[in-house]
Amino acid sequence: MSITEVDYIWRDGKMIRWAEATTHVLSHGLHYGSSMFEGIRVYDTPQGPCGFRLADHIHRLFASAKIYDMEIPFTSEMLIAACHETVSANGLTSAYLRPIAYHGYGDLGVAPGPDTPINVAIAAFPWGAYLGEAGRQNGVDVCISSWRRPAPGTIPMAAKAAGNYLSGFLISREAKRKGFAEGIALDVDGRLSEGAGENLFVVKDDTLHTPPASSSILSGITRDSVMVLAKKMGLNVREEALPREFLYIADELFFTGTAAEITPIRSVDGIQTNVKGCGPITRALQDSFFGLFNGKTKDTENWLEPIKAAEPVTEEVANVA
Repeated sequence: MSITEVDYIWRDGKMIRWAEATTHVLSHGLHYGSSMFEGIRVYDTPQGPCGFRLADHIHRLFASAKIYDMEIPFTSEMLIAACHETVSANGLTSAYLRPIAYHGYGDLGVAPGPDTPINVAIAAFPWGAYLGEAGRQNGVDVCISSWRRPAPGTIPMAAKAAGNYLSGFLISREAKRKGFAEGIALDVDGRLSEGAGENLFVVKDDTLHTPPASSSILSGITRDSVMVLAKKMGLNVREEALPREFLYIADELFFTGTAAEITPIRSVDGIQTNVKGCGPITRALQDSFFGLFNGKTKDTENWLEPIKAAEPVTEEVANVA
């Protein structure tokens, strides 16, 4: 999906104009993928714009950085406040937030030296349904990718690192070349892993199955939210290693993710699910999930964080750290 430009981006403690948010072509993160990022949704709710599990996302950003021995030069509280600032400064009521921390300009060794700066930026802009509104309602057609997810002990998949997404790039590009909306990857052992940028759920006999962290997935925050909502609905939820053929006999399938939200899968490799689209369990989970944002589902987990209004940004650079 293309990006809709807005007025401001937060960078290294200052609110700057969108067009000024540039970086040097020799920045380490550009050459080696040495950056950690998050995707966060802001929804327009009856109580105003709210970030969905905003603090959890920022805490995961710091966890990803810790895995790679990256010291972010701001506290989590500062970055949470900066997310509020960025949404508010751009006058957005719903948005996709993209915080990113990366090794900047100063060293092109594979492992950057201690003097290489860590830059941090936060963008917020409007973004619709990642796999299309029709796909979110009726389901998408996907395929199994020929590309496998990295094996344990190679690249830490628990980190939401930019370099990891070269795997997703190959998976998604291959699927789209073949005419599918998205691809699904297997792990090193040939078991189900996840989509190019989405977690995977299989519904069989009224039980939700999802691959575990050991299957080279990023343990998504939306994935966790869906499991919590499913258990509240009385559904059985099982995290377990799953064979590829489980997809072909599934009653229902769906993706989860900040971008994908809850998107049904109607076919895999041309084989339709038993419900041939968005099934009753997927629809009930969608209703419960999106009900958090229209007031129909009570936010008992305190996942919604109201966006605080910020002072208008002047033409002068404003320090928000």
